[in-house]
Amino acid sequence: MFELDLRSRLPIYEQLIAKIKEMVISEVLKPEEQLPSVRVLAQQLTINPNTIQKAYRELERQGYIYTVKGKGNFVAPIITNIQNEKLKSLKEELIKVMSEAMYLGMKEEEIIEIISYVNDKKRGGSKND
Repeated sequence: MFELDLRSRLPIYEQLIAKIKEMVISEVLKPEEQLPSVRVLAQQLTINPNTIQKAYRELERQGYIYTVKGKGNFVAPIITNIQNEKLKSLKEELIKVMSEAMYLGMKEEEIIEIISYVNDKKRGGSKND
């Protein structure tokens, strides 16, 4: 289900968070779908269960998953208010990043190509793959 780079400088729990977010965003994991239990995932990935628990707690804090006591962790449905706040924050971040990229010489066409690439990837394919 997940591939982690044990040699990466990025902590394992952050890699796990990024992978699960990517799977939720690309709809590989659907809303209300149950995630593997901490124990099962720890065995599959051969990592400490506390690492997985830490990743799950952070994903829950960010609104990507929710926990049902005694049942497990589930992918959270998209909640409009949280989504709107997150979108506003991401737009501000994008403006900063694109402004810096353009300042450093990136052309508008290159930014449009990146947007097209991301859009194609979200739809499940890419012209360049």
